[in-house]
Amino acid sequence: MSGKMNAVIVTKYGGPEVLEYREIDRPTLEPTEVLIKVEAASVNFADIKARSGNYHGAEAPPFIPGLDCSGVIEEVGREVTQLRPGQRVMAFPSTGSYAEYVKAKEVLTYPIPDNVDFETAAAFPTVAITSYNLLVKMARIQAGESVLIHSASGGVGTTATQLAKLLGAGLVIGTVSSDERMEAAIKAGADHVINYREHDFVQKVNELTDGQGADIILDSLAGDMFEKSMDCLARFGRIVNFGNANGNVGGRFQTNGLHASCRSVMGYSTGTYRKYRPEELREPAQNVLKFLEQGQLHMYINKRFHLKDAAEAQRLIEARQNTGKVILLPKA
Repeated sequence: MSGKMNAVIVTKYGGPEVLEYREIDRPTLEPTEVLIKVEAASVNFADIKARSGNYHGAEAPPFIPGLDCSGVIEEVGREVTQLRPGQRVMAFPSTGSYAEYVKAKEVLTYPIPDNVDFETAAAFPTVAITSYNLLVKMARIQAGESVLIHSASGGVGTTATQLAKLLGAGLVIGTVSSDERMEAAIKAGADHVINYREHDFVQKVNELTDGQGADIILDSLAGDMFEKSMDCLARFGRIVNFGNANGNVGGRFQTNGLHASCRSVMGYSTGTYRKYRPEELREPAQNVLKFLEQGQLHMYINKRFHLKDAAEAQRLIEARQNTGKVILLPKA
């Protein structure tokens, strides 16, 4: 299908002002891809990193940003076997999601249950699959374990908090950067929420766990937050780093703090799985989608913007003013 569409383009690396809303050609399908008319796209912190030139694997400008979206399939490639035109889907597109049309590989496109709306579906792929894999694939969560989640009021934070509870966590502790953000983490089900700018979260976590520390720590901040987290990681505990929202400064740890305590340090990126092992995302997607379909998991959508206002949406996230997810809508 040929034709034109509107999309948001990163014209060069920089601030939100480098995002340009313009008319371009619709994407051309490969045999294993589908063409999707976008109903909603989500904004992730990774989009800001990509726009700034600090996201691993990001292409050079000009490019369309965005990791995930939902919509309706308009066309399928000749080698596509499990999807059909007219089907409601969510996807990790091959081209960025800030557009009226995207193309996506069949293996990275997932049908939406009838009782899930497009906005919820658009908010789902990155944060829900990431949260599930952090807890299940990486940290191997066991019933009754304690979980510490940094940035607990954000998209991954509110989703991981809910999933930790659904997967049997005995105690979920969240950290946030301001008192205003505590409510979102509590609403998601956190047992305790700590403003790490006002309180020593290490001391608080150790107190709440009777001096044992957290069994699992999910860290998207890196830097000194990672280093401090090692001081409240329990014996046999697992800390999973999946981002560096505090900048490109990595956190350090001493290897002699691992072997005697049987603690583990791991790294995770859904983007790396999308690129190198896309087929391994399907089972996690299906598993966590069941929670969404059954009404046990909720995607907290904080703000909605028209596609042309993507720069404003990114400013909100970059300023850490959002809780939950931010959504872009191509339709007026």
